[in-house]
Amino acid sequence: MESHAIRALLRLYQKVARSQLRQTNGSFDDKEEDLYTKKDEKEEETCPVCMDVFTKKTKLEKCKHEFCEDCLERSVKSMGAMCPVCKDVFGLVEGDQPNGTMTWRTNYTRLPGFGSCGTIEINYNIPSGTQTAKHPNPGKLYQGTQRTAYLPDNKEGNEVLMLLKKAFDQKLIFTVGTSRTSGAENMVTWNDIHHKTSTYGGPQGFGYPDPNYLSRVKDELKAKGVK
Repeated sequence: MESHAIRALLRLYQKVARSQLRQTNGSFDDKEEDLYTKKDEKEEETCPVCMDVFTKKTKLEKCKHEFCEDCLERSVKSMGAMCPVCKDVFGLVEGDQPNGTMTWRTNYTRLPGFGSCGTIEINYNIPSGTQTAKHPNPGKLYQGTQRTAYLPDNKEGNEVLMLLKKAFDQKLIFTVGTSRTSGAENMVTWNDIHHKTSTYGGPQGFGYPDPNYLSRVKDELKAKGVK
């Protein structure tokens, strides 16, 4: 920290000195001033995570944002493989979902809004267990869950099914936390990838009809790098 402060004071002193010199005798021409300004700007570049001068600067290939090597490593450990600035995913994101199973079957029931196809019924089973270091209260028990969700058995519905399976394998569908409905702690809960848990009732009842649901859930999955 002391070395960063000293460099900052030195740069400030140099700026003031050049400014006074230019005001005194005008011998400091515009081109020379521009060169010093660009040099100062380059020296003052800072990492957006630690807000300090870069140490082992690392640039992400896709979004081009730059970070200290250690800052990026810490961010990946806490947030997953996504840019700390723009949240663009640059690697495989793995969540903290406890172990469990995801199975599905089809039937001939027709969902409201999808009268020309049957239904895909997804069954999730996450048994109770003990929280790990990734969870809010390591060492404490968490209560598991069993959930059922529904998709139309058409081309787009099957596409979403495969994306959900990929997200499940990356431990992104569930997490351990506080239930939004009961307020109970240490529960297995949904992890911001919305599911239709009813075959009817519309969006308010977490069911159908909801003509934009499939495109919305694909966007939610894409935001987590699942596509």
